[in-house]
Amino acid sequence: MSDEKLKAVYDAIPHRPPFLFVDEIVESAENKIVTRTKMDGGRDFFRGHYPGRPIVPGVILCEAAFQSGAILISSLLKGKIDLSQSVPVVTRVSEVKFRKMVSPDEVIETTVEIVEKVGPAYFMKAQISSGGKNAVRCEFAVSLVESEGGKGQ
Repeated sequence: MSDEKLKAVYDAIPHRPPFLFVDEIVESAENKIVTRTKMDGGRDFFRGHYPGRPIVPGVILCEAAFQSGAILISSLLKGKIDLSQSVPVVTRVSEVKFRKMVSPDEVIETTVEIVEKVGPAYFMKAQISSGGKNAVRCEFAVSLVESEGGKGQ
């Protein structure tokens, strides 16, 4: 992953390692984003999540979708509001379906689309695939809330 690709992610959301689950933005349109992430086998959560046959926790896969959605919102609002004064937070999760286990060092591709905007909430749907196969589908909502410290360090 290049520094330039990572900088685009850092500029869009406050998340940082070890809790950053987007390596690069592959494609971005007005209401859709595609991101890519390598689930590095050296991450700490693999040590205790099914030792002997580690898999990426489902909540981590969902978090990759949430972070991708936050990047999409950031790109939509860039130049319209002061993004350093707000932070994206998940306010709802529904219809989560896990269809394929993701193993260490697999690359996931996350596609997130905005389905609807109601007030400050963006309702989205996500699909995560690995090896060309659907791993997770979920629906969620993200809202921007005022931050006290701006973006991550």
